[in-house]
Amino acid sequence: MSYTAWILLTASLVGLSCGIIGVFLILRRMAMMADAISHTVLLGIVTAFLITRELRGTHMLVGAIIAGLLTAVLVQWFHSRGVQQDASIGVVFTTMFAVGVILIATQVGNAHLDVKHALMGEITFVPWNKIQIPWLGEVPEATFILSVVLLVVILVILAFYKEWKITSFDPALAASIGIPVVLMHYVFMSLVSVTTVAAFDAVGAIMVVAMLITPAAAAYLWTDRMSIMLVLSATFGVVSAVAGYYIAVWLDTSISGSMAFATGIVFLLSFLLSPKHGILSRYLRPYTVSDA
Repeated sequence: MSYTAWILLTASLVGLSCGIIGVFLILRRMAMMADAISHTVLLGIVTAFLITRELRGTHMLVGAIIAGLLTAVLVQWFHSRGVQQDASIGVVFTTMFAVGVILIATQVGNAHLDVKHALMGEITFVPWNKIQIPWLGEVPEATFILSVVLLVVILVILAFYKEWKITSFDPALAASIGIPVVLMHYVFMSLVSVTTVAAFDAVGAIMVVAMLITPAAAAYLWTDRMSIMLVLSATFGVVSAVAGYYIAVWLDTSISGSMAFATGIVFLLSFLLSPKHGILSRYLRPYTVSDA
């Protein structure tokens, strides 16, 4: 595959996995958890480096995932003890991120690890860092990891689709019929953490947050059916990735930033044109007695 094809494939995988996960974040009113986890993983990355003194390897991924899960646990713990969820996210997010920044400034020393390196991945470097995969040959490491993550996300969503649907719309009903709501919550937070960590090192925190939230928010404007919303959100993620790449080429600017910008364009078009909630659709819809 060509250099451009690897970039587009990698970005599309981010759009697919984040788009699917983002639907449940939107439905569960937990959109800002994406932003929180994408920043608090910095603490996990720094801690893994301090233990191993190596900048690459699976230990970095493990450390970041643990930090993401710790974020979810702490947010839920504070919320269960009377702190509002948005306040819980704000407290945990800023505190863990600050600790990570302090550790970088005081403990890392001369190693090439800084806040920009840890949070602002660059997708243009993805095709150069390859690994050997049996039957596939040389494949960019980020592309392979994102492919595995997408497969896991799809399998877990399909295996427990009914449970995800009920717990997202009515947790009280789910608990009353015996669905383990708390366990499902932490499984979902694990998916969010794994997806965020797998994506942000390659494409950057800004694009991860944009892909997790904006395509799903746009899909929410088009349909009330969760299955269709999942397909639309994933599609919007891929469209934003491809369109953003060519916007970046046209303007000679950041690819990840342009892809995040493209998600905003998709949302704006949905906000204007969607048949039920779109501004223009409402304006052009014939006036009826029920509208009075």
